[in-house]
Amino acid sequence: MIASHLMELLLLIALLLFGVQLSVGSLTSNYYAAICPFAEFIVRNTVNQALRSDATLAGGLLRLHFHDCFVQGCDGSVLIDSTKDNTAEKDSPANLSLRGYEVIDQAKQMLENQCPGVVSCADIVALAARDAVFMSGGPYYDVAKGRKDGRRSRIEDTINLPPPTLNSTDLIEMFAKHGFTVQELVVLSGAHTLGAARCSSFKKRLSNFDPNNDVDPTLDSNYARMLSRSCSAGDDTQVGFDFTRTRFDVNYYYALQGRMGLLTSDQTLYTNPQTQYIVNGYAMNQASFFSDFQQAMIKMGALNVKEGNQGEIRRNCRQVN
Repeated sequence: MIASHLMELLLLIALLLFGVQLSVGSLTSNYYAAICPFAEFIVRNTVNQALRSDATLAGGLLRLHFHDCFVQGCDGSVLIDSTKDNTAEKDSPANLSLRGYEVIDQAKQMLENQCPGVVSCADIVALAARDAVFMSGGPYYDVAKGRKDGRRSRIEDTINLPPPTLNSTDLIEMFAKHGFTVQELVVLSGAHTLGAARCSSFKKRLSNFDPNNDVDPTLDSNYARMLSRSCSAGDDTQVGFDFTRTRFDVNYYYALQGRMGLLTSDQTLYTNPQTQYIVNGYAMNQASFFSDFQQAMIKMGALNVKEGNQGEIRRNCRQVN
C-alpha cells in the first residue's frame, strides 16, 4: 500500500513538472493555475483536517459528489438549502443521510478569502471527493476543473438517484442513461467501500421480505442476524457497507462474494452473471479496481457540467447568488 501511494505521488510530481494536463470537455486540470493557484491545496488541507477528526466523513464526501452529479450534473446543487418557497435536493429522503456539508463550507470560506468569486462549489465537491478517496487509501486521480454552480435545486429532481432497492437490470438501465457501461456501474458501486447506510435503507431485507421468505435469501443468515441486532436501535442506525468503512479497498467486493452486500442494489451485482464476473475480477485485483475507478470518476465528474452563463460561482455554497 505504501509503495503504491509512493508511485502515485511520484506520478503526480511528474505531471506537475512536465505540464501534462487533463482535459475533459470544457474542463481542464490547470483551470485555477493562474487565478487561484492554491485552490487544490486549500481543499486538500481542509479535507485532511476533517478526516483527522472524523475518518467516517470520507464516505460522506464521496457520496456528496455522486448525489450531486446524478441529479442535474456536477453543479453543486446538492449543497443548496431549502427556502420557504422551495424544498431543495438535500431535503429529499434520498439525501437525508448525506454528510460533509460543513467541510465544503469551510473550504469555500477559505477560498473566498484567498480568491473571491473564483472557485465554484461544484469543483470543491469534486476535489473533496478525490482527496477523501486518496486519504482513505484509495487511488489519486486528477480532477478537471472549471464547473459552474447550478441555480436550481428541487426535491423532485432527486428521482434521478438510484434507490437502494434497485435490482441489477434497473441499475444497468439507469447508469446507461448517464452514459455508463456495465463495467463502470460495478466499479462506481465500489465507492461503497467507504461509508455506511441507515437501517431504513435495508430493513426490508431483514423481515417479511416476501411471501416465501422472512429474510432476503441472497443475504447471509449470520450477517442478517447481526444487522437485525444493530438495527434494533432504530431506523437511523448506520451500518458500514463493509467491515473497513473508512478504508478504500476491495472489501466491498469480498462482501458481495460472501452474500454480505448491505443494500439490495449492492448484492444484486453478485446475483447477476452479467455483473458477477466483474465483481470477482475486482475482488482479486485491487490494482485493476483502482485504475478503473480513477477513469470512471473522471468521467462521472464531467456529467452535464454547467458552462458560461448556464451557472455561476456561488459566494455561499448553500444559496444562489
